[in-house]
Amino acid sequence: MTSDSPAPSASSPGSSSSASSPRPSQLPAVGRRAVIGAAAAAPVLAALPATASASPGHRGRPRRLKGGGDLGPNVIVFDPSTRNVQARLDEVFARQESDQFGPGRYQFLFKPGTYRGLNAQIGFYTSISGLGLSPDDTTLHGDITVDAGWFDGNATQNFWRSAENLAVVPVSGTNRWAVAQAAPFRRMHVRGGLNLAPDGYGWASGGYIADSRIDGTVGPYSQQQWYTRDSSVGGWTNGVWNMVFSGVQGAPDQGFPDQGFPDPPYTTLDTTPRSREKPFLYLDGDRYRVFLPALRTDARGVTWGNGTPRGTSLALERFYVARPGDSAATLNRALDQGLHLLLTPGIYHVDRPLRVNRPNTVVLGLGYATLIPDHGVTAMRVADVDGVRLAGFLIDAGTVNSPVLLEVGPRGASRNHSANPITVQDVFIRIGGAGPGRATTSMVVNARHTLIDHTWVWRADHGDGVGWETNRCDYGVVVNGHDVLATGLFVEHFNKYDVQWNGERGRTIFFQNEKAYDAPDQAAIQNGRIKGYAAYKVGDHVTRHEGWGMGSYCYYNVNPTIVQHHGFAAPVRPGVRFHHLLVVSLSGNGQYECVINDTGSPTSGSDTVPSTIVSYP
Repeated sequence: MTSDSPAPSASSPGSSSSASSPRPSQLPAVGRRAVIGAAAAAPVLAALPATASASPGHRGRPRRLKGGGDLGPNVIVFDPSTRNVQARLDEVFARQESDQFGPGRYQFLFKPGTYRGLNAQIGFYTSISGLGLSPDDTTLHGDITVDAGWFDGNATQNFWRSAENLAVVPVSGTNRWAVAQAAPFRRMHVRGGLNLAPDGYGWASGGYIADSRIDGTVGPYSQQQWYTRDSSVGGWTNGVWNMVFSGVQGAPDQGFPDQGFPDPPYTTLDTTPRSREKPFLYLDGDRYRVFLPALRTDARGVTWGNGTPRGTSLALERFYVARPGDSAATLNRALDQGLHLLLTPGIYHVDRPLRVNRPNTVVLGLGYATLIPDHGVTAMRVADVDGVRLAGFLIDAGTVNSPVLLEVGPRGASRNHSANPITVQDVFIRIGGAGPGRATTSMVVNARHTLIDHTWVWRADHGDGVGWETNRCDYGVVVNGHDVLATGLFVEHFNKYDVQWNGERGRTIFFQNEKAYDAPDQAAIQNGRIKGYAAYKVGDHVTRHEGWGMGSYCYYNVNPTIVQHHGFAAPVRPGVRFHHLLVVSLSGNGQYECVINDTGSPTSGSDTVPSTIVSYP
């Protein structure tokens, strides 16, 4: 499932710009899972003053890098007068529909206005966004569609795509967004209903909505789990295993039985303790800016409903607009100069860590910009400073083992960031799948008060370079910092602990996990005297921790006789609490003996019935 098609050249239709304009391999069924158009009708590509070269200045010193600049050939900008918009959307989709591990990366940007008669089908590594301050500034009469025809109606591999900051008026009254992990639906206004299942209601395994308003009813249907944060819905029809809501107006009442199939499987929190929405690109007149939403406490509902949203903004000229081929040295030089980073769509190989050392730095990706660390380096390191915002990019492990792929705060970080936390949003990590990749730990969070808002950290179970030792990574997410909050934590398939939480006062709202499919035998997963490593492990010394709406599934398809003692492990203390836990054996491929520690009924048989716990201890 790779593509060797070239990206549009600078002179290709759909990639031209003007100075005056801002410019698979299938998972077993029981498992959970362009060159653009004609020149006369080309959409406008973002263009601002060109980025300066890095040629040496006086006395051999490099010139300072300039901010702003062209957004590159794979950022495709439309305005309401653009002709043949549908043809351009279709051409990119034809390339990306099934190209699960290919190199293509695309960002569609729609200038404010009204568009009619469109069906934007969104494939792999494709993002579609509006350029207004409010979603209602940019209205599409039509649909923004994700379906699963490419995979015979199975939506469990509809990864890595997004929709943001648009209003949609669906043709049929209901928009279809049948996605799996790493496919956020942010800051959207659906003037109708939203269907989260594929045509035919095949398997689906998402998903994430935030800061969105759906006027009609949301129908998850076959979606196994879903997290919705700080939004408004007209109704919610059903759920399968684990539907979690925090700060959602119109969310269903909470319900979660203590035995058997959860019906309804709802975990509903009235507010989100702390949230800060993802930065986004918008137009101020004919100039690009990046809006930085404000921090909210006890948040509920959308941020954009009443006039100008709260927050600040930065001119694009304050960003180094990175292009694939830029070296890590160049990106670090931009950061050292005090520029923020805007990673345009493409793949970036880094031979040293990107070092984010300045407070309030923004690193924002478009179109699933991807960092690949070479020679076993860490892809990115963030200092123990206030207000850093990481958003919208993918880290893909390299062929040489990296000790860590993303480090948020150095070891021993202790500064108080409560007033201005570091945020990690729509930052996704992958080990294997696109080719051999290895790491010891995917993400380490050492900085206090960090907000992890939607991440999928995935050791690949299919694709290229996949095997118990081939794409080995022992740990998914390790949290050492105190007072960290995770909202929408998806972590899967690691050789040992998927999540290991050592910091005090940690909180997780929604957790989705599968244990590694490919363990060869019981001995391979043995954790001392315990059968298997927990999906979510709270450190033995921790005195306060809390989690809501958390599920772990096993699908040991290489050796279905494997037994996992529990999905969750934590010290038994009054301050360590969990609400609505479940474990599931998928079609009887492996079993759980307990849910958490030594508590909870075992799974059994092949009927895929969860074992649940309402409250622990």
